[in-house]
Amino acid sequence: MTTPSMKKVSLQLRRLLVLNRRQQGTARRGLIVSGPPTTGKTTTLMELGRIFEHTDRRRHPCLKDRLPVAFVSVPPSATPKMLVSEFARFLEIPVHARMNQAQITDAVCHVLAEKATQLVFVDDVHLLNTRTRTGAETADQMKHLGERIAATFVYAGVDVEHSPLLTGPRGAQIAGRFTLLRHTALPYGTDEQRQTWRDLVGDMEVALRLRHHRPGTLERHAEYLHRRTAGVMGSLSHLIRAAALASIEEGSQRITKKLLADVHLDVRAQERQRPGDLSA
Repeated sequence: MTTPSMKKVSLQLRRLLVLNRRQQGTARRGLIVSGPPTTGKTTTLMELGRIFEHTDRRRHPCLKDRLPVAFVSVPPSATPKMLVSEFARFLEIPVHARMNQAQITDAVCHVLAEKATQLVFVDDVHLLNTRTRTGAETADQMKHLGERIAATFVYAGVDVEHSPLLTGPRGAQIAGRFTLLRHTALPYGTDEQRQTWRDLVGDMEVALRLRHHRPGTLERHAEYLHRRTAGVMGSLSHLIRAAALASIEEGSQRITKKLLADVHLDVRAQERQRPGDLSA
């Protein structure tokens, strides 16, 4: 499902890929996708990675051993070795207990170069605290990987601009190399914004595989769906999927407003609801 935020990230990413392709030095430019929780940041990265990988494979049909995209998440309380071990796990590189950080890093960089990786996604970067020694060293490890791997790095996290990642000297280095794009909930104020939301809801409705669902039902309730979810993609996806499952369980195989109203959403979505939203 393509959203305005996804289009914006995709455009910026395409430009960065071209820019970095001709970058002779080590200071390649990167991108940070930031925003509130459940607004679709991770989904955007995964979808862009999927599109990029499929495009790359069409361009190089005879090269079966390529890995155009790598995707890892920062583990909680990450150390430099833990972070690079996440890369090794993604690449299915065996990591033995006696291997040190440098050895794992060398193996990761070798495989990524060998497989011609061009995009590296790192999720949950808000977990890195550059104010602590461990967090600062892990940020240094990310910078080191970015300099050794000839790829474009894209970070994603919750409200990264307000997180410790961009503070202090190390944070200043990251801020000097990375462009930050906000990934927010979809608004519903103007005619254009309402049409964008209706189109998105319609696309999700087309994807349903319910035997007796009446086409156009969800689009007619687009305003109600926005009030329930405040335009947050994660909440919208959960609401529609949960209602679809409920319709299968009861045997009707069609989503109604009553089924939608019976779905309990996440705490943040419930806190954003105004009195009367469930029945309006």
